[in-house]
Amino acid sequence: MLSHSYSHHIRKTFYLALPVCFGSLGHMMVGVVDTAMVGRIEGIGSKAQAAMNITNSMYMLVLVFGLGIGYGVTPLVAAADGGKKYDRITELLRNSLVLNTIVGSLLFLILLFVSPLLRHLHQDTSVVDIAIPFMNVMIFSLVPLSLFSAGKQFAEGLSDTRMAMLISVFGNLLNILFNYILIFGHWGFRPMGVMGSCWGSFFARVFMAVAMLLYVYFKPAFHMYRQGFRMRGLSFPIVREILGTGVPVGLQWVFEVGAFSFAGLMVGTIGADKQAAHQVALAFAACTYMFASGLSSAVSVRTGNEYGRKNPGEMRKAGFTGIGMVAVFMIFCAVIFICFRHSLASLLSTDPQVLEISSGLLIIAAFFQLSDGIQVVGLGALRGMNDTRFPTYLTLVAYWVIGLPSSYLLGIHFGLGVSGIWYGFIIGLSTSAIGLLWRFERISRKV
Repeated sequence: MLSHSYSHHIRKTFYLALPVCFGSLGHMMVGVVDTAMVGRIEGIGSKAQAAMNITNSMYMLVLVFGLGIGYGVTPLVAAADGGKKYDRITELLRNSLVLNTIVGSLLFLILLFVSPLLRHLHQDTSVVDIAIPFMNVMIFSLVPLSLFSAGKQFAEGLSDTRMAMLISVFGNLLNILFNYILIFGHWGFRPMGVMGSCWGSFFARVFMAVAMLLYVYFKPAFHMYRQGFRMRGLSFPIVREILGTGVPVGLQWVFEVGAFSFAGLMVGTIGADKQAAHQVALAFAACTYMFASGLSSAVSVRTGNEYGRKNPGEMRKAGFTGIGMVAVFMIFCAVIFICFRHSLASLLSTDPQVLEISSGLLIIAAFFQLSDGIQVVGLGALRGMNDTRFPTYLTLVAYWVIGLPSSYLLGIHFGLGVSGIWYGFIIGLSTSAIGLLWRFERISRKV
């Protein structure tokens, strides 16, 4: 039997995490829906999916850095809320909105100039011809997503997680509708093919940003944070605090997502069908990861609250509760991946070759689920304690010094192909999970 104290932490973490999990999943479901719908474009479905993999390899690498900076405000708001420092919360909101707008704009400019480089990455030329115009539209989503992130992370720092989830779910329904209309040409619109997918995603994300900011502004419980609020100028000490937490979080995600993105490009040198299969299998692994990421955000708030209250015993319990919860969830997902791999793959592709390869990759994904979940929740627990520097170095080593070289050796050098590249994921994620567990155990005892 669990002690009453741990049961209390499980309940609080569960109710806080559930909306965040679905909200985080919302970001990823946009890509999953796009993958499924472009895969059904007659004649070019597999090439369109391969093009989306190349685009996401670069787009997601930049996006997660921007979202990571948004996450930097959550533990600061949670700690300020725990210490009842309401004026500080207002300053955090103001500076976060300005900072996220600047960061989103800069990331847009970076990708605008980087997209032509896709022609120099040794990918299939016909796939790259689809990928470049696709990316040039997708990058318009960066500013809306940055603003959505600013509002979402502020609300989550105050343990208000439900509305972000509802907005994300409705945004995904809009994305499905826009894809249906624009990709295949319905309701009087001409068929746009794969380009209809990226425009549909853009319109859905603009809606999400506007809806989230209106909610933060008009919710009565947030009225106190509008007192003295003004959208001009930056408080550089506050910006340094947000960046001090957000930049390491962004880099942690860049190191992980970047490793997967680079591996996707590695797969692209093997063949377009392998790349499409990689995209299909990765879409499912990414969905379970986003659930774990949502739980990570909740654990960050829970440990941040106890850290602000100077209650280290409960902070430690909150962290280990989240780690235990994600372990159970990811083991369940691993069983689903193994038992229903063929059915899952057929949801996103109709190409027999792609189905065969992606079904095999889902078995490998099942084996790295546990490590993936533990490492992302471990990052959240440490983030709530404002411990971000060491985890950043650890993720760099785990993914780029250990994981990626292992993928190259197994997949390319020893000729195991795309499966060998995915075996490298198991090695990198397991290294990260073990290191972060050790770090949380050590630091939480010191506190």
